[in-house]
Amino acid sequence: MARQVKKTSQRGKKKAVVEWNFPIEKKNWVWFFVGIGVIVLGYILMTTGITEEPALPQGKWNNPLVIYVAPVIIVIGYCVIIPYAILKTFKKEQ
Repeated sequence: MARQVKKTSQRGKKKAVVEWNFPIEKKNWVWFFVGIGVIVLGYILMTTGITEEPALPQGKWNNPLVIYVAPVIIVIGYCVIIPYAILKTFKKEQ
């Protein structure tokens, strides 16, 4: 974020200089890539139900992993982890 820093010039006058830092830090990027990994995992789990057979009651599409778990994992990735990575501000380490 922007922070004002007072710097002394050669004549002894202090000028307020705005120092801008990129708001997304390393921890935010780590959480962002964890979210991307969770989303990819959800899509991989969803593709495990794809077969050449039609969707019959005894077929692979009756798999609860494909029907229930994979979409929930994808929604968690998109709606929880990615926004957390964007909006979370971590304390500065000094």
